[in-house]
Amino acid sequence: MAKKIVVVGASSGIGKELAILLLEQGHTVTLVARRDKELKAIAASFNSPGKTNAFVIKQDVANFDQVDSAFQKAIKSMKGIDEIYYASGIMYDIKPDEFDVEKDIAMLNTNLLGCVAWLNPAAALFQKQKSGKIIGISSIAGDRGRRGNPVYNTSKAGMNTYLEALRNRLSTLGVQVLTVKPGFIDTAMTRGMKGLFWLISAKEAATIIVKAADSGKECVYVPARWGLVGLIIRLIPSFLFKRLSI
Repeated sequence: MAKKIVVVGASSGIGKELAILLLEQGHTVTLVARRDKELKAIAASFNSPGKTNAFVIKQDVANFDQVDSAFQKAIKSMKGIDEIYYASGIMYDIKPDEFDVEKDIAMLNTNLLGCVAWLNPAAALFQKQKSGKIIGISSIAGDRGRRGNPVYNTSKAGMNTYLEALRNRLSTLGVQVLTVKPGFIDTAMTRGMKGLFWLISAKEAATIIVKAADSGKECVYVPARWGLVGLIIRLIPSFLFKRLSI
């Protein structure tokens, strides 16, 4: 059955591949990102005269005051919303001795606060209609506070906790909330990074994520083998973890 879906962060990476996959499956999708040129190119591949399958909304998730109007526009365009994917995310290269407040605030705004700004109205809508799915693309980086990029880790840890809280609040009302924790994905964010392993494409990741959402899962590592890594990392005592160069 065709659904009405919003994908926030649909211009690149996992978000772009999610949007394409969902459109290929026959769903109606609203594409949201600040770079509308990329969104329009995707939409053009799936729209035809008299038939609109993909709607485009240009919106920077860090502009929180614009989110409500963008959300209402998505509802009006598709005549409702059944699911929402939040896939917007940024990560800056942080030096070992660097503490850059501007970079940190930007990561918090996009990765965490933008997520809250978009998913809060979705949660309110789904709570009212007693149905819906919320899917947040977080990261395994949120499982512990690694030394390499403190605030990126913080933004994803906050996202994980926020999604868990939404799940606990909405699960009895027929609303599914899925937390997605990818490992290394071949996107612009990871290109140039050294020491990557178990690297998969954004398209592969999108396929895993949609299957997890369709099967009703609450939390999924992408790919699944990262779940064991996450478990081990979470079990390491703090006095040992701080000695590790991760």
